[in-house]
Order: sequence, then structure tokens, then C-alpha cells
Amino acid sequence: MENYQKNLIGHALLVLIVGLLAGFMLAFSLIGGLEVVPSIFMGIPVFGTTEGWVRAHSGGIVNALLMIAVAFALPHCGLAPGRLALYAKGIVFAGWANTIFYWFGNASANRALSFSDNALGAANMLGTIGYLVAVIAAFVTIYIAAQMARGFFAQD
Repeated sequence: MENYQKNLIGHALLVLIVGLLAGFMLAFSLIGGLEVVPSIFMGIPVFGTTEGWVRAHSGGIVNALLMIAVAFALPHCGLAPGRLALYAKGIVFAGWANTIFYWFGNASANRALSFSDNALGAANMLGTIGYLVAVIAAFVTIYIAAQMARGFFAQD
């Protein structure tokens, strides 16, 4: 297996772990903590909303699966071998950027959906960072997906 594929899959598994950890945050948000033994709860405060943790949990898992799918598809898309490592790095960036977006968006009243205050709430530094990396990642992912699609359709 090519080194870029191994690197992409390794990062995908780390993104998956962060997405799974968001599942714990979701559970803590739903019930207010952790049941240590039956009927004995330990309160664990969490930032953000339950809905935000649902997105961070499911989004993290989906991003990891996207990264793995791209890792296996890249060598078959018929593009120049020199570009494949660059595209793999772009998808690694996008996976981590989306992870940052989900977590930082949950720590920002504006949900990291704009640089400034919006209808959802006030902006803060985490929201600004989350928005910035998510916007860049969206364009990077669209570009790479379009190039890969072009490569697949150009093949006989």
C-alpha cells in the first residue's frame, strides 16, 4: 500500500477516535454525567448543546469514512501519481478541519457558521477558527472530489 494511503488511513482512524469521543460528550450532555455503577451517577459538565454533540459524533465518524474511502479510491482514479499524495494531504486537512469545526462550533454561540455574530449568537475566537478551517476544507474537498471524478470519467 502506498505511503500516502497509509497516512490518510492513519489520520482517518484518529479522526474516528475523536468522533467516538464526541459520543461520550453526547451521552454526558444527555444525562448530565456518567453512570459509574447502577443508579450511581457522577456529574460531568460539558460545553455546547446536545444537538452539537450529535453533529460532532456523527460528523466525525462520517469524515473518517470519507477519508478511508478516498484512500482506497485515489490510486484508481487515473490521475498523475505526483498529485495523489497532494490530494491525500488535502483530505487529511479536510478531515481534521471538519473535526475542529464540529468541536469549536459547539463551543461558540454562532456555531462557527460565520466570522461575526449571526442569528444563532455571538462570535468568539473558537467559532472564528472553526469557520475559517471549515470553509477552506469545503473548497479543498470539492476540488479534490471533482479532480477524482474527472479522472474516473476520463478512463476507458
